[in-house]
Amino acid sequence: MNAVVQSVSDPSTTMQSVLERQKAANIREGAPDAALRIDRLNRCIRLLIDHSDAIAEAVNADFGNRAKETTGFTDVAASIGPLKHARDHLKTWMKPEKRTPTPAILGLFGAKAEVRFQPKGVVGIISPWNFPVNLTFSPLAGVLAAGNRAMIKPSEFTPATSALMAKMFASAFDEDEIAVFTGGPEVGQAFAGLAFDHLIFTGATSVGRHVMRAAADNLVPVTLELGGKSPVILGESADLKVAADRIMAGKTLNAGQICLAPDYVLAPAPRMAEFVEAAKASVEKMFPTLKDNPDYTAVIADRHYDRIRGYIDDARAKGAEIVEINPAGEDFSQQEHRKIPPTLILNPTDEMKVMQEEIFGPVLPIKGYDTMDEAVAYVNAHDRPLGLYYFGQDRAEEGRVLGATTSGGVTVNDVVFHVAQENLPFGGVGPSGSGSYHGLDGFREFSHRRSVFTQLKKDIGPLQMLRPPYGDGIRKYLAAQLKG
Repeated sequence: MNAVVQSVSDPSTTMQSVLERQKAANIREGAPDAALRIDRLNRCIRLLIDHSDAIAEAVNADFGNRAKETTGFTDVAASIGPLKHARDHLKTWMKPEKRTPTPAILGLFGAKAEVRFQPKGVVGIISPWNFPVNLTFSPLAGVLAAGNRAMIKPSEFTPATSALMAKMFASAFDEDEIAVFTGGPEVGQAFAGLAFDHLIFTGATSVGRHVMRAAADNLVPVTLELGGKSPVILGESADLKVAADRIMAGKTLNAGQICLAPDYVLAPAPRMAEFVEAAKASVEKMFPTLKDNPDYTAVIADRHYDRIRGYIDDARAKGAEIVEINPAGEDFSQQEHRKIPPTLILNPTDEMKVMQEEIFGPVLPIKGYDTMDEAVAYVNAHDRPLGLYYFGQDRAEEGRVLGATTSGGVTVNDVVFHVAQENLPFGGVGPSGSGSYHGLDGFREFSHRRSVFTQLKKDIGPLQMLRPPYGDGIRKYLAAQLKG
């Protein structure tokens, strides 16, 4: 097996060569049958099982500190689940989808219409650093289930994990099935410009624009999984203790370095102080200490640490109240790793950087609102987010929030969980992304939906009337179509 190019001295030439070989293999061998697709998915599952400890060690090395349990849950188990789901359902997904012919009279005489799902061919996957394994293997579940081959560019911010994945794939796949390319921005730029049959990118909106622009040169269809500022709306009927526990669990998971992390909270103004106290109690229960606590994840790199600290300093300088949740009163001025205590920013204004950019860290702004209309209007005044979260027991209010806002997805009375649903599409809208995958939706995203119409065997009247010389039959048909 040789599925990996460890380093790319001439990225464009090397990757172009692999792409051509994969495309040639796709044409030569045709669409893989269900058995081969299942075998490829099983190989991925086995890789994750056999390398689970090594994955945890590599991710921990890249982050400086991330718990084995966090990686096991978010990267390993969360990848095995989609792969098994695709494996167990792909035979059903592969079946042609019958449609009703039009005009209906053709169907009555035996004409047939259906959609057949073909592999697109070669799919490029650009995966990010925050969940480097999951956001490689999870889209790969749909890519392989649909019968495609794949070329993968993992993040340079997680070099140990990227190198490990390259070795993993090399041990189980030939290069014309799956190829991995490690390297920095120059490799990523060259990768995005390849003439794939489809490209999926997961990462920042700013980078997504460059990826989409590069793909456009070859008219490559793209799936963009981006991010944005996912809001939490607390209704008057919300149980604030339950809400705080769930929101702070989502905000502190991976130290908030999640595209779907709750980015800010809109709380009823009279209950804001109550929510702040509940949030502090929730963090203290999960993390009695932070600095040397292996359960509390470090920030990935110095530039991200400085960026997040800059949000806090900017908000403080512009008048916001800063609540640092530091249960043991530890000194973070000098530390081995890049840890930032969970920090609440109360009553921020839109002039503050923390309300202008996706935070991607353990910082949570909280704004008070007087009416639900005000909260909804605030969400709608900003870019459409990847996720939206509503807490409350008022079904009418819930309907108002969901009906009046637009987001990639929604979780009601929790955060992030909609991404874990294999039977729901996962994707953004507008600046938070385009296209969607997971489960059946992933299979279809990475398939060419080919329309197939089978005409009547006999040349009967309804077909003959469409040809010259035109007579009463075509005139009656046209007259019927022109009626309201």
